[in-house]
Amino acid sequence: MTQATLELDTLPAQAADRTGFDIGWDHAHHGLVPPADLLHAGTPVCQGWMAGRAVFGHRVLATHRATRQWLQLRLQAWRCGIAFERQQVTPHYLAQIHTHGCPVLRLPLGGTAADPAAAQVERLNPDAAYAAGNLAVISRQAALARDGVGILSAVRCARRAEVSGEPAAGLHAAAWWRLAALRSYATPLPFHEAARLPLAVLPPKRVRLLNAVQGLQALLTLLFAAPGFSARARAVGALLPEHTLRHDFNLFVGAIAPRVLEVGPDTRAVRRALEDAWLHDRVQRRWQHFVFSLGEAGVEALLAQTTSRGLAPVRVLSHAAEQATEGWALVPPPRPARRRTAPPPPVPASRGSAPRLHAAR
Repeated sequence: MTQATLELDTLPAQAADRTGFDIGWDHAHHGLVPPADLLHAGTPVCQGWMAGRAVFGHRVLATHRATRQWLQLRLQAWRCGIAFERQQVTPHYLAQIHTHGCPVLRLPLGGTAADPAAAQVERLNPDAAYAAGNLAVISRQAALARDGVGILSAVRCARRAEVSGEPAAGLHAAAWWRLAALRSYATPLPFHEAARLPLAVLPPKRVRLLNAVQGLQALLTLLFAAPGFSARARAVGALLPEHTLRHDFNLFVGAIAPRVLEVGPDTRAVRRALEDAWLHDRVQRRWQHFVFSLGEAGVEALLAQTTSRGLAPVRVLSHAAEQATEGWALVPPPRPARRRTAPPPPVPASRGSAPRLHAAR
Protein backbone atom coordinates (compact mmCIF):
# COMPACT_ATOMS: atom_id res chain seq x y z
CA MET A 1 0.00 0.00 0.00
CA THR A 2 1.40 3.38 -1.02
CA GLN A 3 1.31 6.10 1.60
CA ALA A 4 1.85 9.79 1.01
CA THR A 5 3.60 12.10 3.42
CA LEU A 6 1.83 15.40 4.04
CA GLU A 7 4.23 18.27 4.67
CA LEU A 8 2.82 20.66 7.27
CA ASP A 9 4.48 23.45 9.12
CA THR A 10 4.82 22.89 12.85
CA LEU A 11 1.79 24.34 14.60
CA PRO A 12 2.59 26.93 17.27
CA ALA A 13 1.44 25.91 20.73
CA GLN A 14 -1.37 28.49 20.87
CA ALA A 15 -5.02 27.81 21.63
CA ALA A 16 -6.21 30.03 18.76
CA ASP A 17 -4.07 28.14 16.26
CA ARG A 18 -5.26 24.78 17.58
CA THR A 19 -8.85 26.01 17.28
CA GLY A 20 -8.26 27.11 13.69
CA PHE A 21 -6.65 23.75 12.89
CA ASP A 22 -9.70 21.91 14.29
CA ILE A 23 -12.04 24.09 12.21
CA GLY A 24 -10.12 23.25 9.04
CA TRP A 25 -10.09 19.57 10.02
CA ASP A 26 -13.86 19.53 10.48
CA HIS A 27 -14.35 21.24 7.11
CA ALA A 28 -12.45 18.38 5.49
CA HIS A 29 -14.36 15.80 7.54
CA HIS A 30 -17.63 17.13 6.08
CA GLY A 31 -16.28 17.54 2.53
CA LEU A 32 -16.40 21.35 2.69
CA VAL A 33 -13.82 23.96 1.70
CA PRO A 34 -12.94 26.85 4.06
CA PRO A 35 -13.16 30.45 2.80
CA ALA A 36 -10.61 31.30 0.12
CA ASP A 37 -8.79 33.87 2.25
CA LEU A 38 -7.89 31.10 4.72
CA LEU A 39 -6.54 28.67 2.12
CA HIS A 40 -2.95 29.82 2.54
CA ALA A 41 -0.49 27.18 3.65
CA GLY A 42 0.54 29.16 6.69
CA THR A 43 -2.93 29.50 8.24
CA PRO A 44 -4.03 27.01 10.92
CA VAL A 45 -7.37 26.51 9.14
CA CYS A 46 -5.65 25.53 5.89
CA GLN A 47 -3.26 23.21 7.70
CA GLY A 48 -6.15 21.49 9.46
CA TRP A 49 -8.07 21.20 6.20
CA MET A 50 -5.10 19.70 4.36
CA ALA A 51 -4.49 17.23 7.18
CA GLY A 52 -8.17 16.28 7.21
CA ARG A 53 -8.24 15.74 3.45
CA ALA A 54 -5.23 13.46 3.70
CA VAL A 55 -6.95 11.38 6.40
CA PHE A 56 -10.56 11.32 5.21
CA GLY A 57 -10.23 11.57 1.43
CA HIS A 58 -13.70 10.99 0.03
CA ARG A 59 -14.96 9.30 3.22
CA VAL A 60 -16.74 12.40 4.44
CA LEU A 61 -19.75 12.92 6.68
CA ALA A 62 -23.14 14.07 5.47
CA THR A 63 -23.54 17.85 5.43
CA HIS A 64 -26.72 19.76 6.26
CA ARG A 65 -27.67 23.42 6.68
CA ALA A 66 -26.98 23.23 10.41
CA THR A 67 -23.53 21.75 9.77
CA ARG A 68 -22.51 24.62 7.51
CA GLN A 69 -23.93 27.12 9.99
CA TRP A 70 -21.98 25.44 12.81
CA LEU A 71 -18.71 25.75 10.90
CA GLN A 72 -19.44 29.36 9.92
CA LEU A 73 -20.13 30.29 13.55
CA ARG A 74 -16.91 28.65 14.70
CA LEU A 75 -14.97 30.51 12.03
CA GLN A 76 -16.60 33.78 13.03
CA ALA A 77 -15.78 33.19 16.69
CA TRP A 78 -12.18 32.22 15.84
CA ARG A 79 -11.63 35.31 13.68
CA CYS A 80 -12.96 37.58 16.45
CA GLY A 81 -11.18 35.80 19.30
CA ILE A 82 -14.46 34.80 20.99
CA ALA A 83 -14.80 31.55 22.91
CA PHE A 84 -16.97 28.83 21.36
CA GLU A 85 -18.35 26.07 23.59
CA ARG A 86 -18.30 22.87 21.49
CA GLN A 87 -19.69 20.33 23.93
CA GLN A 88 -23.28 21.58 23.64
CA VAL A 89 -23.26 23.92 20.63
CA THR A 90 -23.40 21.32 17.88
CA PRO A 91 -25.16 21.16 14.51
CA HIS A 92 -28.02 19.37 16.26
CA TYR A 93 -28.31 22.20 18.79
CA LEU A 94 -28.38 24.83 16.04
CA ALA A 95 -31.12 22.87 14.27
CA GLN A 96 -33.14 22.91 17.51
CA ILE A 97 -32.98 26.70 17.94
CA HIS A 98 -33.77 27.41 14.28
CA THR A 99 -36.92 29.42 13.69
CA HIS A 100 -38.77 30.67 10.62
CA GLY A 101 -39.62 34.12 11.97
CA CYS A 102 -37.64 36.91 13.56
CA PRO A 103 -38.72 37.25 17.21
CA VAL A 104 -37.84 40.97 17.14
CA LEU A 105 -39.41 42.17 13.89
CA ARG A 106 -41.97 39.35 13.52
CA LEU A 107 -41.08 38.90 9.86
CA PRO A 108 -40.33 35.67 7.96
CA LEU A 109 -36.63 34.79 7.84
CA GLY A 110 -34.93 33.98 4.56
CA GLY A 111 -32.93 35.25 1.61
CA THR A 112 -29.22 35.62 1.05
CA ALA A 113 -26.78 36.48 3.83
CA ALA A 114 -26.90 40.19 2.87
CA ASP A 115 -30.70 40.46 2.99
CA PRO A 116 -32.28 42.28 5.97
CA ALA A 117 -34.43 39.19 6.61
CA ALA A 118 -31.50 36.74 6.56
CA ALA A 119 -31.41 34.47 9.62
CA GLN A 120 -28.43 34.96 11.95
CA VAL A 121 -27.42 33.17 15.12
CA GLU A 122 -26.56 35.88 17.64
CA ARG A 123 -25.21 35.93 21.18
CA LEU A 124 -27.74 37.57 23.48
CA ASN A 125 -24.99 38.57 25.89
CA PRO A 126 -22.12 39.90 23.75
CA ASP A 127 -19.73 39.57 26.70
CA ALA A 128 -20.24 35.80 26.78
CA ALA A 129 -19.15 32.98 24.51
CA TYR A 130 -21.00 31.20 21.74
CA ALA A 131 -22.54 28.84 24.26
CA ALA A 132 -25.77 26.97 24.89
CA GLY A 133 -28.39 29.24 26.38
CA ASN A 134 -26.80 32.42 25.01
CA LEU A 135 -27.81 31.97 21.37
CA ALA A 136 -30.94 32.91 19.45
CA VAL A 137 -31.87 33.25 15.77
CA ILE A 138 -32.91 36.76 14.68
CA SER A 139 -32.92 38.67 11.40
CA ARG A 140 -29.87 40.50 10.08
CA GLN A 141 -31.76 43.79 10.38
CA ALA A 142 -32.45 43.19 14.08
CA ALA A 143 -28.84 42.08 14.64
CA LEU A 144 -27.51 45.28 13.07
CA ALA A 145 -29.88 47.40 15.19
CA ARG A 146 -28.75 45.79 18.44
CA ASP A 147 -25.04 45.91 17.62
CA GLY A 148 -23.36 47.89 20.39
CA VAL A 149 -26.70 48.70 22.04
CA GLY A 150 -27.07 47.72 25.69
CA ILE A 151 -30.23 47.07 27.65
CA LEU A 152 -30.59 50.63 28.95
CA SER A 153 -30.00 52.08 25.49
CA ALA A 154 -32.66 49.79 24.00
CA VAL A 155 -35.10 50.87 26.72
CA ARG A 156 -34.38 54.54 25.96
CA CYS A 157 -35.02 53.92 22.25
CA ALA A 158 -38.28 52.15 23.08
CA ARG A 159 -39.51 55.02 25.25
CA ARG A 160 -38.42 57.62 22.70
CA ALA A 161 -40.37 55.78 19.99
CA GLU A 162 -43.42 55.51 22.28
CA VAL A 163 -43.42 59.25 23.00
CA SER A 164 -42.86 60.34 19.41
CA GLY A 165 -44.98 57.68 17.75
CA GLU A 166 -42.18 57.29 15.19
CA PRO A 167 -39.46 54.63 14.82
CA ALA A 168 -36.22 55.25 16.70
CA ALA A 169 -33.05 54.28 14.85
CA GLY A 170 -35.17 52.39 12.33
CA LEU A 171 -37.22 50.27 14.77
CA HIS A 172 -40.59 50.88 16.36
CA ALA A 173 -41.10 50.84 20.12
CA ALA A 174 -42.27 47.22 20.44
CA ALA A 175 -39.19 45.97 18.56
CA TRP A 176 -36.90 47.88 20.91
CA TRP A 177 -38.69 46.38 23.93
CA ARG A 178 -38.18 42.92 22.44
CA LEU A 179 -34.47 43.59 21.89
CA ALA A 180 -34.12 44.80 25.48
CA ALA A 181 -35.89 41.68 26.76
CA LEU A 182 -33.75 39.31 24.68
CA ARG A 183 -30.54 40.94 25.87
CA SER A 184 -31.69 40.93 29.51
CA TYR A 185 -32.44 37.19 29.57
CA ALA A 186 -28.74 36.35 29.29
CA THR A 187 -27.47 39.22 31.45
CA PRO A 188 -27.41 39.04 35.26
CA LEU A 189 -29.35 42.06 36.57
CA PRO A 190 -30.30 43.41 39.98
CA PHE A 191 -33.72 42.16 41.07
CA HIS A 192 -35.47 45.53 40.83
CA GLU A 193 -34.17 46.18 37.30
CA ALA A 194 -35.14 42.77 35.92
CA ALA A 195 -38.59 43.00 37.54
CA ARG A 196 -39.37 46.26 35.72
CA LEU A 197 -38.63 44.97 32.21
CA PRO A 198 -41.68 43.87 30.19
CA LEU A 199 -41.61 40.34 28.78
CA ALA A 200 -42.12 41.79 25.30
CA VAL A 201 -40.95 38.55 23.65
CA LEU A 202 -41.25 35.04 25.01
CA PRO A 203 -37.84 33.40 25.45
CA PRO A 204 -36.75 31.64 22.24
CA LYS A 205 -36.04 27.93 22.35
CA ARG A 206 -33.09 26.91 24.55
CA VAL A 207 -32.40 30.44 25.81
CA ARG A 208 -31.50 30.47 29.51
CA LEU A 209 -33.00 33.10 31.76
CA LEU A 210 -30.35 34.13 34.27
CA ASN A 211 -32.63 36.34 36.38
CA ALA A 212 -35.01 34.40 38.60
CA VAL A 213 -37.71 37.07 38.45
CA GLN A 214 -37.74 36.84 34.65
CA GLY A 215 -37.89 33.07 34.91
CA LEU A 216 -41.04 33.42 37.01
CA GLN A 217 -42.35 36.08 34.64
CA ALA A 218 -41.92 33.77 31.65
CA LEU A 219 -43.35 30.75 33.43
CA LEU A 220 -46.47 32.61 34.59
CA THR A 221 -46.93 34.01 31.08
CA LEU A 222 -46.74 30.52 29.62
CA LEU A 223 -49.58 29.44 31.90
CA PHE A 224 -51.87 31.17 29.40
CA ALA A 225 -50.32 29.63 26.28
CA ALA A 226 -52.72 26.67 26.15
CA PRO A 227 -56.30 25.85 27.19
CA GLY A 228 -56.86 25.21 30.88
CA PHE A 229 -54.95 28.24 32.12
CA SER A 230 -57.56 28.96 34.82
CA ALA A 231 -56.76 25.70 36.63
CA ARG A 232 -53.02 26.28 36.27
CA ALA A 233 -53.33 29.82 37.63
CA ARG A 234 -55.32 28.56 40.64
CA ALA A 235 -52.62 25.96 41.30
CA VAL A 236 -49.96 28.68 41.35
CA GLY A 237 -52.08 30.90 43.59
CA ALA A 238 -52.45 28.06 46.07
CA LEU A 239 -48.65 27.99 46.48
CA LEU A 240 -48.54 31.57 47.76
CA PRO A 241 -48.18 31.79 51.54
CA GLU A 242 -50.39 34.82 52.23
CA HIS A 243 -53.89 35.94 51.27
CA THR A 244 -52.64 39.38 50.22
CA LEU A 245 -50.14 37.83 47.83
CA ARG A 246 -52.84 35.61 46.34
CA HIS A 247 -54.98 38.72 45.87
CA ASP A 248 -52.12 40.54 44.10
CA PHE A 249 -51.51 37.49 41.91
CA ASN A 250 -55.20 37.26 40.97
CA LEU A 251 -55.17 40.93 39.95
CA PHE A 252 -52.21 40.19 37.67
CA VAL A 253 -54.08 37.22 36.17
CA GLY A 254 -57.12 39.43 35.65
CA ALA A 255 -55.01 41.95 33.78
CA ILE A 256 -53.39 39.51 31.35
CA ALA A 257 -56.11 36.87 30.79
CA PRO A 258 -58.49 39.05 28.72
CA ARG A 259 -55.72 39.64 26.17
CA VAL A 260 -55.62 35.90 25.53
CA LEU A 261 -59.36 35.37 25.42
CA GLU A 262 -59.71 38.00 22.68
CA VAL A 263 -57.60 36.13 20.11
CA GLY A 264 -59.11 32.62 20.22
CA PRO A 265 -57.33 29.23 20.12
CA ASP A 266 -54.67 29.91 17.49
CA THR A 267 -51.33 29.11 19.17
CA ARG A 268 -49.26 31.68 17.28
CA ALA A 269 -51.82 34.42 17.87
CA VAL A 270 -51.94 33.56 21.58
CA ARG A 271 -48.17 33.84 21.92
CA ARG A 272 -48.13 37.23 20.23
CA ALA A 273 -51.04 38.42 22.35
CA LEU A 274 -49.15 37.41 25.48
CA GLU A 275 -46.08 39.32 24.35
CA ASP A 276 -48.12 42.39 23.44
CA ALA A 277 -49.95 42.25 26.77
CA TRP A 278 -46.69 43.06 28.54
CA LEU A 279 -46.55 46.41 26.74
CA HIS A 280 -49.78 47.50 28.46
CA ASP A 281 -49.37 49.66 31.51
CA ARG A 282 -52.00 47.81 33.56
CA VAL A 283 -50.27 44.43 33.16
CA GLN A 284 -46.94 45.96 34.11
CA ARG A 285 -48.36 47.69 37.19
CA ARG A 286 -50.05 44.50 38.44
CA TRP A 287 -46.92 42.45 37.83
CA GLN A 288 -44.58 44.82 39.61
CA HIS A 289 -46.91 45.20 42.58
CA PHE A 290 -47.07 41.40 42.89
CA VAL A 291 -43.34 40.62 42.60
CA PHE A 292 -42.17 43.51 44.77
CA SER A 293 -44.62 42.38 47.45
CA LEU A 294 -43.38 38.81 47.03
CA GLY A 295 -39.74 39.88 47.28
CA GLU A 296 -36.62 38.35 45.78
CA ALA A 297 -36.52 35.34 48.11
CA GLY A 298 -40.22 34.73 47.56
CA VAL A 299 -39.78 34.88 43.80
CA GLU A 300 -37.03 32.27 43.92
CA ALA A 301 -39.10 30.00 46.15
CA LEU A 302 -42.22 30.27 43.97
CA LEU A 303 -40.17 29.67 40.81
CA ALA A 304 -38.67 26.51 42.32
CA GLN A 305 -42.12 25.23 43.32
CA THR A 306 -43.83 25.93 40.00
CA THR A 307 -41.05 24.33 37.95
CA SER A 308 -40.87 21.25 40.15
CA ARG A 309 -44.64 20.72 39.80
CA GLY A 310 -44.60 21.14 36.02
CA LEU A 311 -47.39 23.72 35.93
CA ALA A 312 -46.33 25.29 32.61
CA PRO A 313 -47.99 23.82 29.49
CA VAL A 314 -44.56 23.51 27.81
CA ARG A 315 -41.49 21.64 28.96
CA VAL A 316 -39.27 23.90 31.06
CA LEU A 317 -35.82 22.92 32.31
CA SER A 318 -34.29 24.28 35.49
CA HIS A 319 -30.57 24.90 35.98
CA ALA A 320 -28.70 25.66 39.17
CA ALA A 321 -27.39 29.22 39.10
CA GLU A 322 -23.77 28.11 38.96
CA GLN A 323 -24.49 25.78 36.01
CA ALA A 324 -26.57 28.22 33.94
CA THR A 325 -23.50 30.02 32.57
CA GLU A 326 -21.21 27.00 32.33
CA GLY A 327 -19.06 27.41 29.23
CA TRP A 328 -20.01 31.08 28.78
CA ALA A 329 -16.47 32.31 29.53
CA LEU A 330 -17.82 35.28 31.46
CA VAL A 331 -15.22 37.37 33.21
CA PRO A 332 -16.38 38.05 36.78
CA PRO A 333 -16.51 41.74 37.72
CA PRO A 334 -13.64 42.92 39.92
CA ARG A 335 -14.38 42.79 43.62
CA PRO A 336 -14.21 46.12 45.40
CA ALA A 337 -11.54 46.39 48.07
CA ARG A 338 -12.93 45.94 51.55
CA ARG A 339 -11.61 46.61 54.97
CA ARG A 340 -10.39 43.67 57.05
CA THR A 341 -11.68 45.02 60.35
CA ALA A 342 -14.77 42.81 60.26
CA PRO A 343 -15.56 39.38 58.78
CA PRO A 344 -17.70 39.34 55.62
CA PRO A 345 -21.45 38.98 56.15
CA PRO A 346 -22.87 35.46 55.70
CA VAL A 347 -24.41 34.65 52.34
CA PRO A 348 -28.05 33.47 52.52
CA ALA A 349 -28.45 29.83 51.56
CA SER A 350 -30.97 30.63 48.85
CA ARG A 351 -28.52 32.76 46.84
CA GLY A 352 -26.70 30.89 44.10
CA SER A 353 -29.18 28.00 44.23
CA ALA A 354 -32.19 29.62 42.59
CA PRO A 355 -33.17 27.86 39.36
CA ARG A 356 -32.49 29.44 35.99
CA LEU A 357 -34.83 28.36 33.22
CA HIS A 358 -34.96 27.64 29.58
CA ALA A 359 -37.90 26.44 27.54
CA ALA A 360 -37.22 23.13 25.82
CA ARG A 361 -40.02 23.48 23.29
